[in-house]
Amino acid sequence: MEQLGGLGAVVVGGGSGIGRGIALGLAAERMRVLVADIDPDSAAAVRADIERAGGTAASTAVDATDAASLGTVAEQATDSVDPVRALVHTVGVVADTPLASATEAEWAWFTELHLMSAVRTVNAVLPGMRASGEPGHIVLTSAMAGLLALPPAMTGGSNTGLYTVMKHALVGYGEMLRNELEPDGIGVSVLCPGLVESNLGATSARHRPERYGGPATGPAGSMPPGAMPNEAVGPIVVRAIKANRAYIITHPDTRPLVEARQRRLLDDYAFAAADE
Repeated sequence: MEQLGGLGAVVVGGGSGIGRGIALGLAAERMRVLVADIDPDSAAAVRADIERAGGTAASTAVDATDAASLGTVAEQATDSVDPVRALVHTVGVVADTPLASATEAEWAWFTELHLMSAVRTVNAVLPGMRASGEPGHIVLTSAMAGLLALPPAMTGGSNTGLYTVMKHALVGYGEMLRNELEPDGIGVSVLCPGLVESNLGATSARHRPERYGGPATGPAGSMPPGAMPNEAVGPIVVRAIKANRAYIITHPDTRPLVEARQRRLLDDYAFAAADE
């Protein structure tokens, strides 16, 4: 999908962080962008940023755990930014919880906000993309945690087990969806960002649904030094969409960590072969 100008895009989770950066990047390619977010004021602020830059955008509230809410977004997209040819899902939560002590409610919260919100988002918007018979592209946001499994000593002391499990699930979902949609001319990329400026910790706590414990006090303060500005993610995603890449990597310097993990897997293959 080399030409994006004049086409429509839906960014679910586009009100802040990585979603904001992607929405701005797509708009810079002259796409018409519907910014959807659990926080309608944040979505409206991104819409205003796009319009100030000369782009075309709309904004709306969405609850990505609710199929009906996502269905409304799909209808709004048809009304405001059609033809929709790009869909971005960048919804998730984070918490410092060891796997061994995580409650079923915490597991359900992470499953809903990461995996099932992605599934519902795709199920809501994909039928319209497919029906057009035209090329399209879907971006699902995992993380470097979807390619790695790091202990607290390598994550600033945080227990990222729940987050890592869900990001691995999104990698599997994205790869299999890519296989299924290839005959339709719809590409699928799994975005695996490194450290990017966001307020995910605060928004995770503030918007936690009542059925999972309700709003909580989230972390305050700025991102650690060296975080990539979220605006820098947009051009990276645009380039990968045009090239139909299976994975979108924002931080190539993480390659040694991925290679080390793969070497451990290959070592176990060698161990198994030695017994034959």
